[in-house]
Amino acid sequence: MPKNLDLNENLEKYIINHSENLHPIQKELIEENNKLGEIKRMQISISQAHFFQMVIKIAKIKNILEIGTFTGFSALSMALALPKDGKLITLDKDKKTSLIAQSFFKKANLHNLIEQIINPALETIKDLKKKNKIFDLIFIDADKENYKNYYENSLELLKKDGLLIIDNTLWRGNVANELKKDKFVDIMREFNIYIKKDNRIKNVILPLGDGLTVCLKR
Repeated sequence: MPKNLDLNENLEKYIINHSENLHPIQKELIEENNKLGEIKRMQISISQAHFFQMVIKIAKIKNILEIGTFTGFSALSMALALPKDGKLITLDKDKKTSLIAQSFFKKANLHNLIEQIINPALETIKDLKKKNKIFDLIFIDADKENYKNYYENSLELLKKDGLLIIDNTLWRGNVANELKKDKFVDIMREFNIYIKKDNRIKNVILPLGDGLTVCLKR
């Protein structure tokens, strides 16, 4: 029996078809993203969305910070799993995609659970720290050049035993290919080494979507 599977497109479809059904608004948002061309890749995968929802339920997560909203699929998915007294703050500086997200949050009647802040994320994070905000779960999926900055600031905003989850850490599998040399591959390799050496957290990289690193704050 193989220890590792080749997660090809066919197997990914099988997993999706045999997992929890998507909410109708999730399906509608995926269809909307498919019209956007190449940038649709910025959406998290359906398997990742299911994973987030399961984690939120199991860990009884109530307060979430998302850094990087795009059109809102990840925020929508997480908010669907939150309890009625939960709260999700999502940060993004792109007004156009944030308006798309806002429209889908309203369609799903989740706009009261989700607070959108349209502003450079690092500026908003400074304000959140001044207000002594603390979160159960923080999800990073924004500009890769600032991943270390987001990571360090997130640890300050995260409760003890809280979860910090970071997307794209396998970068299409290229981080493991020594022949691949480009800006973003190098950024992700350095970032993965940085986290590996950090004794403030426990971490694991999961082969979901483009790679999810899950960190537990000690």
